Amino acid sequence: MHGFGTTSGVVVFDGTNRPDILDRALLRPDIANVCNEAALIAARNGSAVITMEHFEAAVDRVIGGLEKKNKVISKLERRTVAYHESGHAVAGWFLEHAEPLLKVTIVPRGIATLGFAQYVPNENLLMTKEQLSDVACMTLGGRAAKQVLLRKISTGAQSDLKKVTKMTYAQVAVYGFSDKVGLLSVPQRDAFEMTKPYSSKTGAIIDSEVREWVVKAYEPTMQLIEEHKEHVAQVAELLLEKRFKQGFQEENKEPKDTKDEGRTAGDDGSTPLKPEVVPA
Repeated sequence: MHGFGTTSGVVVFDGTNRPDILDRALLRPDIANVCNEAALIAARNGSAVITMEHFEAAVDRVIGGLEKKNKVISKLERRTVAYHESGHAVAGWFLEHAEPLLKVTIVPRGIATLGFAQYVPNENLLMTKEQLSDVACMTLGGRAAKQVLLRKISTGAQSDLKKVTKMTYAQVAVYGFSDKVGLLSVPQRDAFEMTKPYSSKTGAIIDSEVREWVVKAYEPTMQLIEEHKEHVAQVAELLLEKRFKQGFQEENKEPKDTKDEGRTAGDDGSTPLKPEVVPA
């Protein structure tokens, strides 16, 4: 709401036909909203009680939007989405610092969501450079999977590229992780502000560093997907068959609770046990 001051006692109502550009904090549901949505789903299904399945469906509803059961999607598009989401899931599985996968789906939801991967929230208060690097690689896993296995890329990775770009800018210009930029912290300003708190020369260095860092994150992601393309294909084909997967489990059928399980002593996290997709 630009142009408005901080005058108390003034309530402003506004509307938009572009909900995709709204701050997600404005649309964030609370626990009561999720519970209410679960109750509605249970009622529509004729259930006398609210089960965990209803709560899971409610979380999917508020995170991804309303399920579009009748949305027309071509076989090629559905296959592309399956390999994209599979790339995220498999990349995250083999990266030491990536958030554990909770669920991956290719069920269309909301305005433009054709599928998404849901992860266990990261509750760390501090993040290292290595952790952020793994998160960037996992985010780029979808595009890498399409390039390696389908031999083509599409516009579906736009939101992933936006996320990685924003994350990398923060590392370079806010957190002081770049040796070339130095120990500076210049948070990204509002798009409407014309001035920047640094020179054009510094801005050029920041832009160059961001491009270089993104490339450095994409190269190992491509290598990881190439090494485990059989797993990517397996998960993608199961997604096409089942439409969603409720995480991975180890070969001994024990749930995978942390990223350290399944690794041998001294392992650097790059070669955990072979993941097995368990049918929903």
